[in-house]
Amino acid sequence: MTISVNTMRAIDHWVGVPLCAIASPLVALLDAVKNIFNRGPGSPKKLLFIELSEMGSAILVDPAMRNAQARGAELFFLIFKSNRASLTLLNTVKPENVFTIDSSSLSGLIKDTLRFLIIARRHRIDTVIDLELFSRFTALLTGLCGARCRVGYHIFHGEGLWRGFMLTRKVHYNPHIHITKNFLSLIHAAFAQKIEVPFSKIQIPDSEVRLEQAVINPAALEKVRTRIEKLAKEAGIEYVHGKNRLILINPNASDLLPQRRWAQQRFSELIQGVHQQYPSDLILITGSPAEIAYVEKVCAVANIKNALNFAGQVSFAELPPLYTLSDVMVTNDSGPGHFSAVTPLRTVVLFGPETPALYGSVGNSIAITANLACSPCVSAANHRKTPCHDNVCMQAITVAQVLEKVSIQLQDADKTKGR
Repeated sequence: MTISVNTMRAIDHWVGVPLCAIASPLVALLDAVKNIFNRGPGSPKKLLFIELSEMGSAILVDPAMRNAQARGAELFFLIFKSNRASLTLLNTVKPENVFTIDSSSLSGLIKDTLRFLIIARRHRIDTVIDLELFSRFTALLTGLCGARCRVGYHIFHGEGLWRGFMLTRKVHYNPHIHITKNFLSLIHAAFAQKIEVPFSKIQIPDSEVRLEQAVINPAALEKVRTRIEKLAKEAGIEYVHGKNRLILINPNASDLLPQRRWAQQRFSELIQGVHQQYPSDLILITGSPAEIAYVEKVCAVANIKNALNFAGQVSFAELPPLYTLSDVMVTNDSGPGHFSAVTPLRTVVLFGPETPALYGSVGNSIAITANLACSPCVSAANHRKTPCHDNVCMQAITVAQVLEKVSIQLQDADKTKGR
């Protein structure tokens, strides 16, 4: 049985808090013993990042990982098994240095957690950076993995979110700057030569918030292009890459925060509007294999010949080739908005419960948000859980608004491609 997001939140609170209380004195005692026999932590040599639940964050942390790599650290990463593929888009961490935990069952979660704690010590990890926002589970992994230098976000004088005393370098989480800069502040704390309270007293320029581009295999590019042209031909659509534009519509969002979804009906209306303005272009409605039925409803209501259900038609590894071939993508605030940032694809991303100021794509992206008085309603302070069951913030975004931004992105794509 798969563990639901709400169940994991409940376990993190009701089990995590007592375990943190029990583990904190033990961790403090071990630190005191180590300090007797060691001069100091030194510069990180084997640095482990922990980011379990968010595939998009595995992309947003890449500038921080490359910063640590440039300073001479060997990188390791711990992530949920179901999210591992997100690390393959840029391959910043060597495959053999990626550890996973199976979250599909409680027994698998416990078994892989214990296995990781053993493996981390075998690899002699000296520094660990907890990227999660106040998770007790990752705090326990951080405190018990054997690393001497342990970096993460600390609540300081705030209330709630207590997760023990697992960290040796406590960083102030800043909800007013982009998450990539928050991640970079963790790197500064890990490599700092003196303790700051709180970390990190530095200015992070926008120039450091830059993603590397994925290296696209020409054979993979050709394979995806051929597949698209074959599907178009079977549907009786005239499509020639380079002549006709390729427009992607990604209507779904993960179950982690369903309030991020723009309505199916709106996506259907958007597809109709896009086709009306660009009748000769091909529209692919994308999604995972599990989202085929959801996408089919959007497709059926739109009832546009040039709009195809493309859910499940490409593997995760084939996303960069697909995005490279495409001109623009419209998506809810979800993984694809971040995955596409490692390619030249232009995107329009719809935000509601979260804010683009903190989680906006760092690619060629335009964000749309209604800026309601209640938005954003999810944050680190509530473990991204909202009481809202009526996402007016998403309903307030109109088809006309999205079409306007799509036109802007297509004009820029045309200029780049010399159309």
